[in-house]
Amino acid sequence: MTTMTAQSMRALLDKQRAAYLRDGPPSAEVRIDRIDRCIGLLVDHQDEIADALNKDFGSRSPQMSKFTDVSGSIGPLKHAKESVRKWMKVEKRPTTPAILGWLGAKAEVHYQPLGVIGVIAPWNFPVNLTFAPLAGVLSAGNRCMIKPSEFTPATSELMARMFKKAFDEAEIAVCLGGPEVGEAFSRLPFDHLLFTGATSIAHHVMRAAAENLTPLTLELGGKSPVIVGQGANMDLTATRVMQGKTLNAGQICLAPDYVFVAEGQRDEFVSKATAAVTKMYPTLKDNPDYTSVINQRHYDRLKGYIDEAKSKGAKVIEVNPAKENLTQQPHHKIAPTIILDPTDDMKVMQDEIFGPVLPVKTYKNLDEVIGYINAKARPLGLYYFGEDAGEKDRVLTRTTSGGVTINDTIMHIAMEELPFGGVGPSGMGAYHGLDGFRQFSHRKAVYQQPTSKMVDGQLANMRAPYGEGIQKFLAQQIKR
Repeated sequence: MTTMTAQSMRALLDKQRAAYLRDGPPSAEVRIDRIDRCIGLLVDHQDEIADALNKDFGSRSPQMSKFTDVSGSIGPLKHAKESVRKWMKVEKRPTTPAILGWLGAKAEVHYQPLGVIGVIAPWNFPVNLTFAPLAGVLSAGNRCMIKPSEFTPATSELMARMFKKAFDEAEIAVCLGGPEVGEAFSRLPFDHLLFTGATSIAHHVMRAAAENLTPLTLELGGKSPVIVGQGANMDLTATRVMQGKTLNAGQICLAPDYVFVAEGQRDEFVSKATAAVTKMYPTLKDNPDYTSVINQRHYDRLKGYIDEAKSKGAKVIEVNPAKENLTQQPHHKIAPTIILDPTDDMKVMQDEIFGPVLPVKTYKNLDEVIGYINAKARPLGLYYFGEDAGEKDRVLTRTTSGGVTINDTIMHIAMEELPFGGVGPSGMGAYHGLDGFRQFSHRKAVYQQPTSKMVDGQLANMRAPYGEGIQKFLAQQIKR
């Protein structure tokens, strides 16, 4: 792996910016061609991508990788390709006061490329969280520099080769390296920087970007709660919660982080959740469908959460259908683990879990749940299961989160027509679809003043020396 230096990355940025200034905003045809090249890379390298991800994780299903990282990237790119001509159109706005429009004035919003966008991608879905943002970046007409994660070296090096094959480095370039490269990358004077990753790292990225007042989109995470309404279908609820919790072994920024279930329904939820895991993963140790934790550090962190919860009196249920000995394995697999009645002094209720560990709490009434969630940092996602319209509306209006999925988990991220982003500690800014195009565009206000004598006569009243004309105008404007 060739590690980039701060100087070589700055040279790349200067090269991309010079190319943008030389060529100007690209046409729709150029934008579509760049998007098509990205789609082609994903289609042509799908097997290599799955192999690289399996190598980096130790065990990761090729079908899951093609679903989340390949197909999950092609969808946003195709949506942008189909929509870009519409998104690029000048947006006409009414003039204020309206009389100016009658006299020939025009108010418009022009969507202009920002220039060079930096993308720092994480390790959990390294291909998807590189290529999916490119739907917005490229449709908006920008060039891009990408810093992939050093935790997935095989995938990062593969992506570097892929982009080099299809793009000139003045269009898209990949910068490989570890934390020191990431820090230098964050300090570059991009026209916009997208960071996807941990909130703890976002503090450093934001401080570095502040040196150049670089605008940021931060896609972070947090503790995304699940609220199980008293009338929820427990079979469906448990199945969908555990699907969201075990996909990629829970290493998802939107994975359900803890569950609130009504008193008296906890044991039913646990029983149904255990049955759901057993059906999806009858074995774990050598099952290629069950993903390994990414590395030893994260394995130790998750084991630490479980051990601490046990030591503080929580009931811990390991869902290990075949009763396999997971201490003897070549990877870092952890069985789906349910922690009952955790207390807030446990790390599992303080940190974002990012693994197959699920705390379950009980509640007496909905206000108790809403109060608990609102006392914590605002999460990236929130999930409600139930059919009670009043209960659902109360959850939606009385809690704040980046997004919500009702009667499932995670799925709002797959909706290209919806903005995806966090709020507060779970992120800032949003992208996907039209919102991605706008996030990576400069919305330039353009006003055209009429040149007629009638308009100029009115404008003359607003120029010095001030007289009776402006007094009449002010009398009309300054009133209730």
